[in-house]
Amino acid sequence: MAKQVNSTYGDALFELAVEQQQVDSILEELNALLQVLNENEDLVQLLVHPEVLKEDKLKMIQNIFQGRVSDAVMGTLLIVVKNDRSSELPGICEYVIGKMKEYKKIGIASVTSAIELKPEQKAKIEQKLIDTTEYQSMEINYVVDASIIGGLIIRIADRVVDSSIKRQLERMSATLSQG
Repeated sequence: MAKQVNSTYGDALFELAVEQQQVDSILEELNALLQVLNENEDLVQLLVHPEVLKEDKLKMIQNIFQGRVSDAVMGTLLIVVKNDRSSELPGICEYVIGKMKEYKKIGIASVTSAIELKPEQKAKIEQKLIDTTEYQSMEINYVVDASIIGGLIIRIADRVVDSSIKRQLERMSATLSQG
């Protein structure tokens, strides 16, 4: 259900941003909004609290964000709060940010290695990912996990390339136990 809510509101905001040629500015606003929501749990709690009147929630949103965000983002915030979907705000922001990055051909990847990678290794990985995907740039989150022993695990959206030593050993073990 949450995914459907995210896409319903998110798609409307995304389409409006594209139509008004405001993808870059709204992307920036949504990143800032998501940071505000993540750093201010009290604000989120007030927005979802059943005893706080809807009118007070709407006034609070207007007082905090009016003049700081575009009309498109403000309108989305007000509609989400008005429809009692405040708890979905972070998910809606993340959904639209993802759609906008996809639209701008910015890939989001996670790279897991057994040891910390050097800057030149990271640059090679980034370039290889750009060369082998439809993306023009990449945002890569690097994770160190010694349990993979060696190699890399690369995740982009729902695609995973696992060239870790751990995975290769698991495959060999499975093959040997079958034979």
